[in-house]
Amino acid sequence: MTGVPASAAGGSSGARRAAASASTAVPGKVAGAAAARSADGAAPGTGPGASSGVRHGGSAGAAAAGEAAGEDAAGMDAQDDGKAPRGAKIAAAAVNQASVWNIANLLTMLRLVLVPAFVALMLADGGYDPAWRSLAWAAFAIAMITDLFDGHLARTYNLVTDFGKIADPIADKAIMGAALICLSALGDLPWWVTGIILGRELGITLLRFLVIRYGVIPASRGGKLKTLTQGVAVGMYVLALTGWLATLRWWVMAAAVVLTVVTGLDYVKQAIVLRRQGIAERKAALEEKEA
Repeated sequence: MTGVPASAAGGSSGARRAAASASTAVPGKVAGAAAARSADGAAPGTGPGASSGVRHGGSAGAAAAGEAAGEDAAGMDAQDDGKAPRGAKIAAAAVNQASVWNIANLLTMLRLVLVPAFVALMLADGGYDPAWRSLAWAAFAIAMITDLFDGHLARTYNLVTDFGKIADPIADKAIMGAALICLSALGDLPWWVTGIILGRELGITLLRFLVIRYGVIPASRGGKLKTLTQGVAVGMYVLALTGWLATLRWWVMAAAVVLTVVTGLDYVKQAIVLRRQGIAERKAALEEKEA
């Protein structure tokens, strides 16, 4: 019976087995080369059939091993070029979260803590003891001074955070509102004064949120002067002053009320202008897009 000699057939089978073993044992192109060498050594000079088997076996082993190595390399490239590992994301989030604990935000937190402390000192012993009122004034003064520094520090040293944007105005209005309400409750300040100041502050805050889609209303010099005058006036009322100082604080509070109303009307005017400009710009952009 004619056909492929037994030695050639055995060589072909040996070549395939050697190629398979080499492809699983040695990665990449090295595996293919090892398989080819094993096949050549298994059946030297046994004829065309053996040679063909060797070539096919060695090529198959090299191709399989090369493909596996390519997949490994592709996986490594994908890991390098893709998204950051989960651990890196957690570390980055921890850094961002830690940035909240900066000096500017700590001063804002201090003001928030001083609000209940101020109320307790202000109302201690019936609210008319000069010693307790002096301590309440100290807490109020610290809160107002930190208000001057936290915003400046945040802008100068790039410490602006989302927490600071929200907590800072809340702390400002909380300490001022607590002082005004305590003074009116004790009968030292008319309720209409407290109503005008708090109504203006809450109204302007709401107005800022309503027009923020069109832009930001910048703080004016009049607004800063109003804040300073209010702080001085309320501080003088917190202290148990008598004589000409008691008269002086009345005039300072009157100036604070006037500035409160004037700057409030100015903010309303700016908000109206800003809204009209924003609507006009959006309309023009829409018309340009349609054209």
